[in-house]
Amino acid sequence: MPIFNIVIAGVGGQGVLMASRVLAESALASGLDVKQNEVHGMAQRGGSVISFVRIGEEVASPVVTPGTADLLISFEPLEALRYIHYLKPAGRLVYNRVPINPSTVASGLAVYPPDVEQQIAAICPEAKGVEALSIAREAGNGKAVNMVMVGTVMKHLPLDEEVITEVVKQVSKDKGVEVNLKALAGGAAA
Repeated sequence: MPIFNIVIAGVGGQGVLMASRVLAESALASGLDVKQNEVHGMAQRGGSVISFVRIGEEVASPVVTPGTADLLISFEPLEALRYIHYLKPAGRLVYNRVPINPSTVASGLAVYPPDVEQQIAAICPEAKGVEALSIAREAGNGKAVNMVMVGTVMKHLPLDEEVITEVVKQVSKDKGVEVNLKALAGGAAA
């Protein structure tokens, strides 16, 4: 099995690290080797967060290099655009369509690009935008966007969907299990 490279990007507080953990633990539960790495940046202040998950029979490094990602999962459109250079030419991009203004935009120092989705489509015509926040709210909690996004890509992963579901059950806090499972299923149906 060739190494499968995943990049997960978002804004601090969106659950990038939880999604990364679910994928890494699912790979381990499947008997595969996995390496995971993240860059927190200004995560506590709503800044950019990126995580790498590499899955295969034998994985030496936790770092995905630009141009080698099989999959980019982005929890926010501008973050998708920021990290799209990690995708390989035939890579997949799935992103949450709901924008979150970075601190520079909120403070008036910058403008959120109104054409961010058009820019994404120009670079990656096969990119898929998902209304993840709506799906998460339908599942019972808007904070479950991360599990919606994991659900949207499950069929494209070298992992069994049942294994991912079991890992979500294990890593969710007791009261969040039901919501996370609904969000995962909602994402898979999206």
